[in-house]
Amino acid sequence: MLKVESVSKHYAGKTALNNVSLEAHTGKIYGLLGPNGAGKTSLIRIITCITAPDSGSVYFNNEKMQSRLIREIGYLPEERGLYRKMTVSDQALYFGQLKGMAKSSCLEQMDFWFERLDMQSWRKKKLEELSKGMQQKVQFVLTVLHQPKLIILDEPFSGFDPINAELIKTEVMRLRDEGASILLSTHRMESVEELCDDISLINQGEVVLQGAVKEVRQKYKKSAYMIAYEGNLPAEMRGIQSMNHHQRRDGVIETTMFPEAGASLTDILQMVSSHVHLLEYREMLPSIKDIFIQLVGKSA
Repeated sequence: MLKVESVSKHYAGKTALNNVSLEAHTGKIYGLLGPNGAGKTSLIRIITCITAPDSGSVYFNNEKMQSRLIREIGYLPEERGLYRKMTVSDQALYFGQLKGMAKSSCLEQMDFWFERLDMQSWRKKKLEELSKGMQQKVQFVLTVLHQPKLIILDEPFSGFDPINAELIKTEVMRLRDEGASILLSTHRMESVEELCDDISLINQGEVVLQGAVKEVRQKYKKSAYMIAYEGNLPAEMRGIQSMNHHQRRDGVIETTMFPEAGASLTDILQMVSSHVHLLEYREMLPSIKDIFIQLVGKSA
């Protein structure tokens, strides 16, 4: 669906992007991560033909990206841009027709989205009469109104309360399941783990990490296990380097165990079971947030 191939961009002697490549597939959510100033917005502007790369290419549906393909893209920028004096309905009609929609199709999609996101009563309201969160909903609808094949969302949950953030997440996942390719740029790491299939982490204009979310977490895991049990463990046990304990409200103890190199998980569980009633165990994987901090902090 979307392929970025060896893209570089320089501004007044500063490198915004250096040989960046990524590939976002149909029916998947691709996370574009990075600290402020990493180059994410520069890359999105190149993908949407707002600016051109100094070198490299962008392909969309196996065609080199060009202006006529932009109608098949929905872009929600981080800096929102709506007409404050225009009503919600007029705004939707205007943006829909800019994307090549017939008025009848535009009205049909407006009805669908306004009902789906509980916006029917807003039709005749001007944007300036709406709260920030309500304006966010309007901008999201304008992004997806023309049923784009590629949807680019830059910090889409900013300004939403938890209920509306969850509502928009549900719609993003539904659009993915219906075959849209989604590029999600966000600082919210919990959203990445919940939504994204694949990620690229960009720092100082370069890709420092890339791959499927599950594979990335496996790659950066440290040997650690969580066990839940009833009873008391000895302060020290053979084969265990260190332990962190936490008692839940129901009285069950949760302990994170860091085995010594070469220690067998089977032997450890047998040893634990000889002291306590073992209820649960699982391997501890690092979160994307932990990996983000590790890699960005290291380069900083």
